[in-house]
Amino acid sequence: MQLALTILMDGLIYASWLFVVALGLTLVFGVLKILNIAHGSLYAVGAYVAASLVTLFASWGLGGHFALVAMLLAAVGVALVMGPLMERYLLRLFYARDEVVLLLVTYALFLILEDALKLIWGVNPYYVSEPYQLFGNVAFASLFYVGYDFALIGLAIACGIAVWFALNRTRSGKVVLAVIFSREMSASMGVNVDKVHMVAFTLGVFLAALGGAFTAPMISVQPGISVSVIIVSFAVIIIGGLGSIEGAAIGAVIVGLARAAAVHLLPEAELFSIYLVMAAVLIFRPEGLFQRAAARKI
Repeated sequence: MQLALTILMDGLIYASWLFVVALGLTLVFGVLKILNIAHGSLYAVGAYVAASLVTLFASWGLGGHFALVAMLLAAVGVALVMGPLMERYLLRLFYARDEVVLLLVTYALFLILEDALKLIWGVNPYYVSEPYQLFGNVAFASLFYVGYDFALIGLAIACGIAVWFALNRTRSGKVVLAVIFSREMSASMGVNVDKVHMVAFTLGVFLAALGGAFTAPMISVQPGISVSVIIVSFAVIIIGGLGSIEGAAIGAVIVGLARAAAVHLLPEAELFSIYLVMAAVLIFRPEGLFQRAAARKI
């Protein structure tokens, strides 16, 4: 019983930060139809900038909860700089090309950002322990967890609800949904499609950087973290269905539980378990669990 509870909690904690990253990835695909491989690099940029800002704030004597402010500022700063820059001055040049070309462009950008991170921050790992100590320890049944882990679950739930509400209950969200359904019809009705694309992509960058910033206290920030997160994030959105917020949430939970079970029962199969689950889902639902049926365009 205790083992099952441990797997459940570890799976939910792993799924929480993974969902934040995958939410940005699925939002970008849903609106712009881009499988953004550079999303993992944006996650890494968020982690590096957050680590630097937290260290800087600490040197000024601004410890404690200012560390959380520093991480949030890091995510916002990365989104405001990288989002418009990438969408407006790079990706927009290739919208008329085949989707494979866009995929290759984001892959090239991923490689460039990987080297840029090494050039700026070097190859030595960064550690950010200050935020991890803020929430103390929490007793759950017979288990003890760091309170920061539960704060991450709350952050993931808040992000999911905020994005869902913004898309489905606000006027701006209705405009975004109209662009998703038909960008040509939306443009003919006076919608500024270019602006919608830039805002949606910037929000996706923000979610990637936010995931990286708030994961930084739990990991060693070093080269290679972007590769691992983008591979698992793609597994999440493929299981859930490309472009589905609900699918990203369920996919993150499935991946988190599968990984946690493998870590505790068969550590050698940690990554294999994720792709085994993905393959099993795709056998019965090739379009993913929550992919909506789309009308065929002629």
